[in-house]
Amino acid sequence: MPGAQASRARVARRIATAAAYGGGGLGLLGVGLAGLLLTESRLAIRAIGLLDGDPPHADGVYGDAFADGAAAAAADPPLVLAFLGDSTAAGLGVSRGRDTPGALLASGLASVAERRVRLVNVAKSGARSPDLAWQVERALPHRPALAVIMIGANDVTRRSPAAQSVRQLGDAVRALQAAGCEVVVGTCPDLGTIKPVRPPLRWVARRLSRQLAAAQTIAVVEAGGRTVSLGSLLGPEFAARPEMFAADRYHPSAQGYATAAMAMLPSLCAAVDLWPAESGAVEPPQAQAVLPVEVAAAAAASRSGTEVAAARPDAAARRWALLRHRLRLGLPGTGVPEAASANSHPGAGDAGPT
Repeated sequence: MPGAQASRARVARRIATAAAYGGGGLGLLGVGLAGLLLTESRLAIRAIGLLDGDPPHADGVYGDAFADGAAAAAADPPLVLAFLGDSTAAGLGVSRGRDTPGALLASGLASVAERRVRLVNVAKSGARSPDLAWQVERALPHRPALAVIMIGANDVTRRSPAAQSVRQLGDAVRALQAAGCEVVVGTCPDLGTIKPVRPPLRWVARRLSRQLAAAQTIAVVEAGGRTVSLGSLLGPEFAARPEMFAADRYHPSAQGYATAAMAMLPSLCAAVDLWPAESGAVEPPQAQAVLPVEVAAAAAASRSGTEVAAARPDAAARRWALLRHRLRLGLPGTGVPEAASANSHPGAGDAGPT
């Protein structure tokens, strides 16, 4: 294992261990950098700016084309997909609900399952890991079968204690799993390639975001969920393509969210047994490997779109993880659910191609 990856694996395990046993903040930076980084952070925030308004509303039922009449719809209720997390989970940066990651994944899941999917998005802009407990409370009454969590960027930028953030994420995953909900976590994106962020803050941001992503993976896998590395959400692929960013050069654009959703959709399908093993949809060569979870986590943090899940479902074996590189699925054309009418409930509508 390369030196940088081995170091990241050790740090990730330390953070996850501190989280599991109630450890403190586990600082990752030398004190001497604090003043410089604070100044750089303020300059970056000014350069990035703020997006006006809230993310577009996208909650509702997707895939109505798969409900053959009212009787069939009543007999086959939609699969409920819950979205939790921060502004990227909420879809900040796009103007249409159908371009949010929740809508994209709900439409994609409906197409693969050939079944209606109800999206319930409780994510909030600015959210950090401490906010997940409240979001879980809001999501559980809807009885989700599957939940997506995208969290971590604000924990890094606001310097939240890493062990605390990881513990709160793990608690959220366990609460959802206990309610019979499968969980897929998009780990902290690579913040080191945001254009307005300059060295040395850029290097530190990359280091911290990758370390947090690796520690998140350990906690999620040991809690029974699975992760997908979202380094590409703000990573090298985005850095080379300005159209992937919204106007603030920080949040993804519609194209950016579609790219991230394509990376996550196969893992969502697998979580609810909709991804056949014989489909050949795993990248060769070295498409998958069983590794100690901290090693798998460190490797995933360095390669976007990588899935990490427990090698076996029993809790005693969750320190061994299966690392997979799945082929990305093309997303179908999507539409935001139509506004409620006199003959429909709020959020209902056809989300087929438009």
